[in-house]
Amino acid sequence: MPKRGSPVDPQNERRGAIAGAAVAGAAVVLGLLLAGCAGPATDTAAATARTAGDDRPLVLTTFTVLADMTRNVAGDLVRVESVTDVGAEIHGYEPTPEDLARAAGADLVLDNGLGLEAWFAQFITDVDAQHVVLTEGVDPVPIAGEDKLNPHAWMSPVAGQTYVANIAKALSGLDPVNAETYAANADAYTAELDALHGELVDALASLPPDERVLVTCEGAFSYLARDVGLTEAYLWPVNSERQSTPRQVAAVIDRVRADEVPAVFCESTVNQDGQRQVAAETGARFGGTLYVDSLSGPDGPVPTYLDLLRHDAGTIVAGLTAREERP
Repeated sequence: MPKRGSPVDPQNERRGAIAGAAVAGAAVVLGLLLAGCAGPATDTAAATARTAGDDRPLVLTTFTVLADMTRNVAGDLVRVESVTDVGAEIHGYEPTPEDLARAAGADLVLDNGLGLEAWFAQFITDVDAQHVVLTEGVDPVPIAGEDKLNPHAWMSPVAGQTYVANIAKALSGLDPVNAETYAANADAYTAELDALHGELVDALASLPPDERVLVTCEGAFSYLARDVGLTEAYLWPVNSERQSTPRQVAAVIDRVRADEVPAVFCESTVNQDGQRQVAAETGARFGGTLYVDSLSGPDGPVPTYLDLLRHDAGTIVAGLTAREERP
């Protein structure tokens, strides 16, 4: 798996209209799955487009989701690069010497914070660049049973709006001359996130409260669950451990059976074997792959942050609303 990101030129054709008011059942799901924004930007689409004479400020983010969010706010006024490449697992990433060299040449470095990037403190030590933590101001969710905060705040469109505001503020500090442009781009992007949140709430409205159980491999959906009224269950809280233990699998099996959960899910950057065992043992369907820590390539299902949220929302709604007879 590649270990670093590649630069990409931002794209301005990003403000497509979000699908209209959702209707019940399959129509709602279809709307969430098909809604999209034109001209997705990725870390690989324009690696050869930069010229040696590009003197725009360089903004370095820790992973691809943050890079895409930043491009939406920045437009073409800055260069945005991601330390990690498409498909990389962010928690335990090991920066390369080339990553450190790029950081040394950056004008601004953006990270998630909340303990997501365990490697970041050492990475930033000798970097002479502005540094902004994008979760500043987010209402944090604690990890149940642990003295830690869940770092996956971007998985909620509501919390994502705080990221956007922090990005606009950081870019304006770096480049005050274009502050109005950054603010306008951030406002448009925030409106899309707000509309997407409303779509998901509407799509789940038909589910009784006791049937809104989201079962995933990693506990990466705590913020989304809080903001749209889901109850969360997972095999492990954060990707500090790559394999689920027999006890963790057994506990989730018991929960799925007790609540008759119709579908279970797993994230793209982790091993899905444990969750598929849960499905096999309980008769629940494996509802699909969710994306969290990384975007896909340009031809994949989630080349942008908005696509990631839409894909996950559609997959979750389809799994929880399409109830079938259990064996």
